[in-house]
Amino acid sequence: MEQLKKNEAFSGPEGPVVLVIMDGVGIGKNPDSDFVKIANTPNLDWLRENAVYSEVKAHGVAVGLPDDGDMGNSEVGHNAIGCGRVFEQGAALVGAAIESGSMYEGAVWQELVANVNAKESALHFIGLFSDGNVHSNINHLEAMLLKAKEQGVKKARVHPLIDGRDVPPTSVLEYVERFDAFLAAINSDGSVDYAVASGGGRMNITMDRYDADWSMVDRGWKAHVKAEATPFATMKEAIETFRADKPGILDQDLPAFVIERDGAPVGPIVDGDSVIFFNFRGDRSLEITKAFEADEISEFDRGPKPDVIYAGMMQYDGDLGVPEKYLVTPPAIDRTMSEYLSNAGVKQFAISETQKYGHVTYFFNGNNSGKFATETWMEIPSDVCPFEDAPVMKAVEVTDEVVKAIESGEYEFIRVNYPNGDMVGHTGVFDAVKTAVEAVDQGVGRIMEALKKANGIMVCSADHGNSDDMCELDKKTGELKLDENGKRKPKTAHSLNPVPAIVFDPSGAAKARAADVADAGIANLAATCITLLGYEPPADYTPSLVEVG
Repeated sequence: MEQLKKNEAFSGPEGPVVLVIMDGVGIGKNPDSDFVKIANTPNLDWLRENAVYSEVKAHGVAVGLPDDGDMGNSEVGHNAIGCGRVFEQGAALVGAAIESGSMYEGAVWQELVANVNAKESALHFIGLFSDGNVHSNINHLEAMLLKAKEQGVKKARVHPLIDGRDVPPTSVLEYVERFDAFLAAINSDGSVDYAVASGGGRMNITMDRYDADWSMVDRGWKAHVKAEATPFATMKEAIETFRADKPGILDQDLPAFVIERDGAPVGPIVDGDSVIFFNFRGDRSLEITKAFEADEISEFDRGPKPDVIYAGMMQYDGDLGVPEKYLVTPPAIDRTMSEYLSNAGVKQFAISETQKYGHVTYFFNGNNSGKFATETWMEIPSDVCPFEDAPVMKAVEVTDEVVKAIESGEYEFIRVNYPNGDMVGHTGVFDAVKTAVEAVDQGVGRIMEALKKANGIMVCSADHGNSDDMCELDKKTGELKLDENGKRKPKTAHSLNPVPAIVFDPSGAAKARAADVADAGIANLAATCITLLGYEPPADYTPSLVEVG
């Protein structure tokens, strides 16, 4: 790859350039729903008025998603920030592969189908049950079931992971009603038996990430594979029963269930079956994939590995080659900022707590789990508890380490992710979200003070919004939606709002000033950081948000 060239007008600051990614902290449109605005944020308020400030896109086509109605997410957001360009991402790639039929022509799909047709066994689909388009899309599931029937698959079983994070928090029955109608239609001629077999809320079973809570995978494995969970006749009955047992429970937290007919589970996963995990996003797919693929596993009591053919919707870790079989090839992201900086000898430090550690490392580096030569990574272990119970999370400990890294003088480029605005934002608990955003603001303030002493520069932005849009709004009027008690209805999904892009240079050495950039998005942050480090960005990177010198 070509080498970075030094900028003759500005050779870089005396101290480091620190990229602060405030996960889930965007710029809201309704002040009553914007808990970034409602929170006490003196540091961010000061930066908005006194630093080089702009607003950039973090959703839709600006991060490689199919449509500007698609919310951004942490995976594609960190991809875009880290590689400085926009690649077509999971939802777009999978949608195109299904529409063109290329996915069904692939060797993996054909092997999965041939296996169950030869053995008269079941084709299983496990994945997130919504059209949020962040981890999965129910449209993909339905398309695959239609193709399976067309290709002679007699028995299919679906294991829905209930969403409520990327879609409204108690919307699952809308998807159940839709899918029940779909199943009734596909089964109507009597030639196939396609049914829901097990499921549960995505934050209760199966979709753990970063080894944070393997008990989720354990519960999912028991439900999907062993058919060990509370039995019900239908998915709708399971949801309504759980809601009656615990009024106010969010979809994402619903317990595991299995579906029975005539006193027996309809769909345990047994030897000879084929299994598709139909999420396309990698972070919450790796652990369940390991459970199906690893010969030995110590994280939970799996029992014997079933003799099945397993495939993911996409390859979830290109560096590790996981999973072994997958239906759609992920984007080939190359020439990331980290690689360029490493080749230039720039020492780099990346840090977050467990919940976003993989984002500021693996996703930031283009879905690559290996470090580049000049990188140091640090993970602060996250608490294992509901995020609303400890909304400060590990912001203090993360900031402590960032300040140490600044003061050490060892690193030229430091990147940090504060997960609070996103992880607590997903809970829908307003007071906790306010506390979470304030914790991030305090961390930013401490970094600013350290950079004043070190004569460094801060670039402060976000990967997408969330805490800025915490209440359901009427799509026509933009006004708050209220429940039967007149209270604001919480919204737990990411927002479609822009995010801040702030450059704070206390020494003034860079003479940074806003550049005229059309349709700026978070992909522009890479060139911005490279420019502030005293180099010229690669020619095909989206341009820097600032000019220097």
